[in-house]
Amino acid sequence: MDILIEEYESNIWTLATKGGVIENLEIDPPNEVVRWGSIYWAKVARVDTSQDAVFLDLDGDTQGILYNKDVRYTDKDGHTQKGGDKAIGKILHPGDMIAVQAKSAYIVQEGDEFFNQEDKVPQMSMDITLQGRYLIYATTGEKNTLSSRIKGKKTRQRLETMLNTIEGMKGFILRFSAADMQTEILHREADILKITWQEISAYFEGKQPSLIALGPDSIQRVLGDTAMHPIDCIEIVTMDHFELVEDWCTIFAPDLVTKITPIELTNTDATQDLALFEHRDLIGQIETLFHNYLVLPMGGSIIIQDTAALTAIDVNKGSDKRSHLAVNIDAAKEVARQTRLRNSGGIIVIDFLKMNKPDEKKLLKELNDLVSTDPCTVQVHGFTKLGLMEITRKRRTPPLNERYEGITF
Repeated sequence: MDILIEEYESNIWTLATKGGVIENLEIDPPNEVVRWGSIYWAKVARVDTSQDAVFLDLDGDTQGILYNKDVRYTDKDGHTQKGGDKAIGKILHPGDMIAVQAKSAYIVQEGDEFFNQEDKVPQMSMDITLQGRYLIYATTGEKNTLSSRIKGKKTRQRLETMLNTIEGMKGFILRFSAADMQTEILHREADILKITWQEISAYFEGKQPSLIALGPDSIQRVLGDTAMHPIDCIEIVTMDHFELVEDWCTIFAPDLVTKITPIELTNTDATQDLALFEHRDLIGQIETLFHNYLVLPMGGSIIIQDTAALTAIDVNKGSDKRSHLAVNIDAAKEVARQTRLRNSGGIIVIDFLKMNKPDEKKLLKELNDLVSTDPCTVQVHGFTKLGLMEITRKRRTPPLNERYEGITF
């Protein structure tokens, strides 16, 4: 897998490709007010009993909302408890200072006059986690756990035993990418994450709300999300990004330092947009991410329609002469890829070609396998009574069409 990093008008674009096909895409736009994963020392502004939530002053200018289910507090025995067993107003009060992390990002669109209104504020959580390459440090966690993506009872038992025998590790989540990793590498990363948390938490003091640590940028998200794949090269045009990647890899992925390659493009227009992607013949693939109609390799097609309530996807056989199952499996592969790259979220409903029950089970298994490596949480709920496949995807950042600006395809 290759990682490619570009910049256009302060938008940082990070791509991961496999065999020349885009498998991951992240963009950091300059108008992102709140970045997913950012940590704040926040002040409780007011309690909203109707929502069982509190509104927070994050940094003096930006609001956030904290629901009761995302509250964490220490009981009289010193154990961390989750909110929800009693009203949030009995736990938090106006003026209280708390450490929170952004569960969602927020981007201000051009002409957006509604920022900081109650239906626009980003969600926050007191359950703060730090992302590594192979581990996630749950700072309020009291035991080690495994990613739900790691399947198989015997595999999970083996990894749980291994994780719990590493001295000094508590509150860590083993990521899917670490299933075959050596214990010394995990121990090293755990120490790094604990030290990082100590440095961050030292700033949790005073009565002034502020941003303490930015969440992972697009480069860090892609490098972390592709950790389960062998990385052949990391190509970078801008030297500022070279230093960012080198710093991250030195800490979390020393084996990738030698893969970082600064690229000096020749025979290209210096003002060309996303010249590295053009050089790697990827612009055409990026363009398709903004199209509703996509043709499958054997002649079938899918149509993707985004609505306010859900994303609807229709599968058509077209000129493909194969069985409905074969066409549907090809469509499922592209649907999994497109929803990941477009960063679709919420409810996704797919109208596959009609099949018999045994073939439906085969397609259901195939789709579960395809979404298992998605960095976001995806749940395949199966076929509805109307024969539609229902999926939910909980994204970390806004959809692709909200994260890019200034590029005309």
